[in-house]
Amino acid sequence: MDDHSSSVPPAQPEGSSSSGPNPPPPLPPGSSDSPGPRNAGASAGSSPLPPASAPGARTFTNPAAAQPGRAPRSRGTGWKIGVALLCVGGVLLVGLLAVAGLFGGALSSVLGSGGGGGGDAKPHLQEVVKESGNSHERVLIIPIEGVISGSPIESVGYSIVELVKDQLETAGKEDDVKAVILRVDSPGGEVLASDDLYKLLVEFQDKHHKPIVAAMGNLAASGGYYVSAPCRWIVANPLTITGSIGVIMHGYNYRGLMDKVGLRPEVFKSGRFKDMLSGEKREEEISTEERDMVQRMVNETFFRFKEVVKEGREKANKSNAKSVDSEDRGRTLSPRWADYADGRILSGKEAHELGFVDELGGFKVAVDRVKRLAKLDKPELIELRPVFEFSRLLRLLGSTSARPVSVDLGVHLPKLKPGCMYFVWPMALP
Repeated sequence: MDDHSSSVPPAQPEGSSSSGPNPPPPLPPGSSDSPGPRNAGASAGSSPLPPASAPGARTFTNPAAAQPGRAPRSRGTGWKIGVALLCVGGVLLVGLLAVAGLFGGALSSVLGSGGGGGGDAKPHLQEVVKESGNSHERVLIIPIEGVISGSPIESVGYSIVELVKDQLETAGKEDDVKAVILRVDSPGGEVLASDDLYKLLVEFQDKHHKPIVAAMGNLAASGGYYVSAPCRWIVANPLTITGSIGVIMHGYNYRGLMDKVGLRPEVFKSGRFKDMLSGEKREEEISTEERDMVQRMVNETFFRFKEVVKEGREKANKSNAKSVDSEDRGRTLSPRWADYADGRILSGKEAHELGFVDELGGFKVAVDRVKRLAKLDKPELIELRPVFEFSRLLRLLGSTSARPVSVDLGVHLPKLKPGCMYFVWPMALP
């Protein structure tokens, strides 16, 4: 009989019962599970492997080995397709942002936001309700936070002066906005930026006859008080740090360090004072006349600061003098207030005693005061916040700047630009 047409079952091991389970089929030659060659070299003292036909034993075989003629499965290409789709999606997203940025910039230049001068785009503001109330009696909250500067804020793209100007213009046009709360938490800042904010606040109150209440937070020193002075009412916490009425111009003279390393400047100038305030000059090269000129500039700016304080407080007293209740007339400046305008900081309690502040309390006190001044019942408190613009994102992504080289001197130095005057308390700078 042909061997390939029939198979003879293997012989039962000695002592096994014919009624046991059927033995598994023979494995193909060369399989790792073949017991023949592997048990042939076992020593006599070692126990042999259990037979494949032992009761309860299970045999696992490799399907690929059981079918020698079957080709192995090829690796999938799905991950390559996924990576390609991600790359294409990224390119499309960048292109979409570019188109949106160009379209947004063009639309802003055409429509503007009230027609800013010179074709400059104005901030796009979004209304946020801070406290619900009567929508026909609204109070706008304008925050003045951080260092007051004319430079654009990185996260927004506009300076604090531009933002406040646009917010005040919106509050003036909206009849439902009855008053403004200036929420101040600032150590001050640049002289020009502080004066610009002061003029905007004065113009808003004179033109629209809507009261502004200043609510001082942790810090409202120097330029922070400068922008609070024109407000009709000033509220400060007893622990608020304010005052610091004065001007500072800061710089370094590093000529001694240059001499130590053998560095000597070569200066060509058209006039004897063209290099005034230069840090390269030796002490004996700085004339008394030069020092006097710089000091006169500082004193002139300081005189302007005291004028702002006096005019602002007197104007507020005049506006509040019509109130029947004496508590609604505010505080008047002390006759000796100028003695404290020497750059010293004051607590909110001291400022209240000297007449720099009208009332002590927190933000809630400021809200209650604005309701009395504007005769409001339950006003709705709102903010106007700058919204995200794709054009600003594209400018940020496309801008490149060299990383500045810094030298760590081991001490904290005031971050003031040399040659610039500031209404600022330097110790509060970040």
